[in-house]
Amino acid sequence: MEFVLYEVKDAVGIITINREKALNALNSQVLDELSATLDGVDLNAVRCLILTGAGEKSFVAGADIGEMSTLSKAEGEAFGKKGNDVFLKLEKFPIPVIAAVNGFALGGGCEISMSCDIRICSDNAMFGQPEVGLGITPGFGGTQRLARLVGAGMAKQMIYTARNIKADEALRIGLVNAVYPQAELMDAALKMANGIAAQAPIAVRNCKKAINEGLQVSIDEGVAIEEKLFGDCFETEDQKAGMGNFLKKKDDPTKVKVVSFQNK
Repeated sequence: MEFVLYEVKDAVGIITINREKALNALNSQVLDELSATLDGVDLNAVRCLILTGAGEKSFVAGADIGEMSTLSKAEGEAFGKKGNDVFLKLEKFPIPVIAAVNGFALGGGCEISMSCDIRICSDNAMFGQPEVGLGITPGFGGTQRLARLVGAGMAKQMIYTARNIKADEALRIGLVNAVYPQAELMDAALKMANGIAAQAPIAVRNCKKAINEGLQVSIDEGVAIEEKLFGDCFETEDQKAGMGNFLKKKDDPTKVKVVSFQNK
């Protein structure tokens, strides 16, 4: 891999988009490498992912304008599909993904962060969908995910005006979950990821699937999805261990010991 780094710390995988000189902009090669990296994650060992960008200035500054500037209509649509295919893979990835946004998250950078389950950012982060200023629309899911996350009115305002917002406003409108000093961002991401990794992995995966799929359907269909995934947790070793441990300590739930879940 030339532009995507991957390392594992305990049960947490860290993916770093490493194209710092180009502010980690997304070109076709980065998208291909990111897709291949996701394909290579060992889901038996890794229970949560963190996605971040190299350096202290930019998470992902956007899609590569140099690559896009000469595209035909057909090529533009194909480039959009390439990005969307990778981002959908990320969004539907079986385990949770935390975006640790360490600077600019513009255009494709904002879009890839929205494909993650949880977004936390540094205090110098900047979010935006500036595409209309370049004569195009958001092409990697921005028109769809932003409205789902912050509401249609705020999404339309951001997209139509091409206005960037700072970390505090991103927090206010619900685009990010938390803001940290830049020096503390990765420690906070790792702490959250390890907290997720300590939970029953089958249950966590099923929760992600239930939330993601339920958001696309009616409440009646959503609870049916939940019922099925709830039932799927039973008879697993993790369910037996978790409930068994709780029952042993039911007189004082605060003293329930940590269970080492086995992903079974």
